[in-house]
Amino acid sequence: AGCDLWSGLHTFLGDDPVLSSKARASGRKIFDLRKPPVDLPVASGAAKTVDPYVVLTVGTDCNVGKMTAQLQLARKLNDAGLRTRFVATGQTGIMIEGWGIAVDAVVADFLAGAAERLVLQGSAEADVILVEGQGSINHPGYSAVTLGLLHGSCPDGLILCHQTSRQYPAAWLRIPPLSEYIRLYETIGSVVHPTRVIGISLNTYDMTEEAARRACEAASQETGLPATDPVRFDPAPLVRAVRQGREAYLAARKGEVPAGR
Repeated sequence: AGCDLWSGLHTFLGDDPVLSSKARASGRKIFDLRKPPVDLPVASGAAKTVDPYVVLTVGTDCNVGKMTAQLQLARKLNDAGLRTRFVATGQTGIMIEGWGIAVDAVVADFLAGAAERLVLQGSAEADVILVEGQGSINHPGYSAVTLGLLHGSCPDGLILCHQTSRQYPAAWLRIPPLSEYIRLYETIGSVVHPTRVIGISLNTYDMTEEAARRACEAASQETGLPATDPVRFDPAPLVRAVRQGREAYLAARKGEVPAGR
């Protein structure tokens, strides 16, 4: 039909002999968005050295709104005059932003290195870097990609994402309380770089508005952190959390408060 192909599949269409030969014959291109760069390094901790404030979304499960929350925050922060870069780590984010690496297709030894490279690239002329999270630290199928992003991107702040109505990430595994996820993510992340959860992003799409507001209030009461559904409601609580986290980070760099980003 004379079209280029943009594919987010794990199977690379450019490796298919029939499709690739037809593309060459018609002068079309095949873009396999999940194909990783061939020169990815092992992580070296270089993401610790960037000037912007780095925020990673982490989750209680897959598909709970980690990318969507970051896109909402990026728009609001840029509108407020804070130069904010969204760093895509999955195929949909790459289609939206125009660049990135689909980290779930990277060989495990280089996954953190891919995250590190993304943060270094995203740091140019930025005040804040919002890294798209993947998976969940306790998901039996996808915790590896979560850990690679957590250690490779060296985030200063974390936003914990959760779909309120979801109870099981896998059939035999119940989702623990949000406070337990906060403990896990802060402990595991901080062994490489000091980090803390600064806010809670809820996905309440399948709840009534009244129930959704109650869920936000309950999450805030449980964790002591700002909590909202940034798509359904005003994302301002999370925007403020990012701004306050950045201010504390800048003060620490100037030696005004104890270091630790």
